[in-house]
Amino acid sequence: MHSENATIKSRGTAEFLRRTLVYVKPYKISAVLNILLAILTMASYFTFPRITQFILDEVVVGAQMTLLLPSILCLLGAFLCCGLFNALRILVNSRFGQNVIFDMRRELYARVQSLPVRFFDRHASGDLLTRIVDDAAAMHRVLVDGIERAVTTFLSVAVILCVLLAKNALLTMFALVPLVILLAGTLWYTATAHRRYRRQRAAIGAMNALLMDNLQGIRQIKCFGRQAYEVGRFAAGADGVRRSVLSVMKVWAAYTPAMTFAGSLGMVLVLWFGGPMVMDGTLTIGELVGFLFYLTLFYEPVGRLDGLNQMLQAARASSERVFDLLDTASEEHAHRGVVPLKTPVRGEVVFENVDFSYDGTRPTLQNICLHALPGQMVALVGATGAGKSTLVNLLPAFYPPTGGRIFIDSQDISVLSLESLRSRIAVVSQDAFLFNGTVRENILYGKLDATEAEMLCASRAANCHDFIAALDDGYDTRVGERGVKLSGGEKQRVGIARALLKDAPILILDEATASVDSETELLIQDALQRLMANRTCFVIAHRLNTIRNADQILVMHHGEIVERGTHRELIGRGGIYARLSLMQSVDIEGGGPTEEKTLQSVSP
Repeated sequence: MHSENATIKSRGTAEFLRRTLVYVKPYKISAVLNILLAILTMASYFTFPRITQFILDEVVVGAQMTLLLPSILCLLGAFLCCGLFNALRILVNSRFGQNVIFDMRRELYARVQSLPVRFFDRHASGDLLTRIVDDAAAMHRVLVDGIERAVTTFLSVAVILCVLLAKNALLTMFALVPLVILLAGTLWYTATAHRRYRRQRAAIGAMNALLMDNLQGIRQIKCFGRQAYEVGRFAAGADGVRRSVLSVMKVWAAYTPAMTFAGSLGMVLVLWFGGPMVMDGTLTIGELVGFLFYLTLFYEPVGRLDGLNQMLQAARASSERVFDLLDTASEEHAHRGVVPLKTPVRGEVVFENVDFSYDGTRPTLQNICLHALPGQMVALVGATGAGKSTLVNLLPAFYPPTGGRIFIDSQDISVLSLESLRSRIAVVSQDAFLFNGTVRENILYGKLDATEAEMLCASRAANCHDFIAALDDGYDTRVGERGVKLSGGEKQRVGIARALLKDAPILILDEATASVDSETELLIQDALQRLMANRTCFVIAHRLNTIRNADQILVMHHGEIVERGTHRELIGRGGIYARLSLMQSVDIEGGGPTEEKTLQSVSP
């Protein structure tokens, strides 16, 4: 995880602002209204020092008590306007902010959906979750709150500076002396903060990745009694976050008080030089108090600039992780196919001298040649790591071949659009993945607009209608995360129903009857026979009794097809498949080695 984050491209503040401001464009009116209300709030608040000076000099010192009530009412009105404008600003700001972060998260999630399978092989789900949720939120804060704060802060600084100069230019010069220290401190913080925030975001991403991994594997953790070990691993990840946050806050804890102290020097200097001016009559007490009020209002936004800078540096670090995701080429960009698959699809599949490598150096598949006629069943046999799953993963273009070509109905899949290609292929894997929703939603995933009658027909054909009907809420029963509330055989049959509903002409079965009892296997096999009818099927199997009727059996070893033929032909040759068939027959009768060990033992 750390190595992945280390490769994230560093981006400057200018690029960060240029790219993030794009999200504000659709809501320009809201952004302007938000800033306008903030300015009105600030203007209402700025009347307080002027009214206070008037009350002190004209009402109290001038003994004009008849003006006291109107002056107090004006002061109250100023505060009332300030509160009203601020309430409206909060409403506009909230709507504006939620619209912006919605757009950002929607774009990020859409990009994640478009990324190639290879990307997810290299990136942890928890880290991607952190980018979509936390990093997007950090960017949203600087866009919504940061823009408002920046405009109102610079505007208020400029306005109050003009007021201070108009009131007393000499005192203003003394008050501005600490700005040199504040500017130097801000430049130093900006130059050093980015690295600390990058480490913090990387540490949070790594911790979330570990957390998601552990939550998904909680049964394995408990099964092996590794709770204490995993607590230690998570503690190490959380400690990385703790240390990175403390690194940020340690500097912030020294920087903020130092800047506050520097700002307070201005007040001290004004009192030092303004006190004698009051005593010699060149300045009234009301004017001095009013000047101090305005000076407080001057340094308050100057102090906000430090917080704005901190927000900017944190958002910049987050933006690098977000833009790294957005800048990753989508699989449509890499695939480039746009031609639709010709209909009706017959299901003829040809692999022509296909090679493939995951890392570009070690070959996973070598010179794969096969020809599946429409409606044929092609079985793939071989030990773990032989390349069976990789071969079938090339068919729906989860990975592009590094050599050779793949055809469906004489069309090269590299020129086909991914949507058109994958809509014609259904997959039933060894561990059917179910979403954390209802049984109905999981079956309808095969065809979202299917009618109730179509869904029930698919369920009955998959031999799962009876057990679903017996559930407390029937088809509206929630299956839990990854279908945890259903047994393995039940999940498998729901997966078959989903594939039946999709009604694709090409079918991939990846050890679909593994790890179930004999009775459930019969139900699944019966459902699979209906599913496979009139479809071109690729079946990965270890149990040879399930593929005896296959039109072609391909025996794979180290990424190559070393034997091919029907069951009868391969038995007659007396090769690997024949020895494997004989050993499995003995194993079934005598309780010998497992099928996987048998496959390993007969490989050349």
